[in-house]
Amino acid sequence: MHILLIQNNAVLANDLSEFCSQNHDTLDIVTNGNDGLIYAYSNLYDLLLLHPALSDMDAIQFITTLRQKHIVTPLILLSSTASTEDMIKAMDAGADDYFISAMPIELFHARIRALSRRNTVYHGSILNYHDLSLNFGTMELSCPPETVKLGLKEAKICELLLSSPNQIIPKNLLIEKIWGLESDATYNNVEVYISFLRTKLKTLRTNVKIKTVRGVGYQLTT
Repeated sequence: MHILLIQNNAVLANDLSEFCSQNHDTLDIVTNGNDGLIYAYSNLYDLLLLHPALSDMDAIQFITTLRQKHIVTPLILLSSTASTEDMIKAMDAGADDYFISAMPIELFHARIRALSRRNTVYHGSILNYHDLSLNFGTMELSCPPETVKLGLKEAKICELLLSSPNQIIPKNLLIEKIWGLESDATYNNVEVYISFLRTKLKTLRTNVKIKTVRGVGYQLTT
């Protein structure tokens, strides 16, 4: 599982790093809300953990901004204390759960496991980048007036690339998201499907290209 922690609390970061290490999860840490939003917009995370004491914005502002961008990654708000009113505001803004540090840590672990089992990909919307658009609901990739049908894996890879244009998507993350951690898929599997997508981009005569970043991954660019 790939987790993003948005916080400025060193003790909390250390505790969660230890938890993730024990469970073979990957934890990325940012210390302010603006960086947290940039990372979360990549749609590469399975879970977001948010501490409300951010230096540049409050938790409600962060959650509201995130959900307005149609990022539906599960989010748990972490706090040492919270009133019922605070919890209601966070949930209404789009938080999925609220954890108070006085609760048993086993409960926190259980909540993480429960949220990680959800299907978190935002399907049904149309993603656009320059002259290219993807409708995941119909698995159609379009550059007017042309449209091509995609296979499921092609559509998922295309969705990840279109969700994070101009950002480098590592090969290992593509394997984790498309094939799953328990699969025996290799980088060669990724390369084959990237080749399929490039062929379809040529068919569409779009200006959008999939750039190979040697030794790292792929980047959607023009």
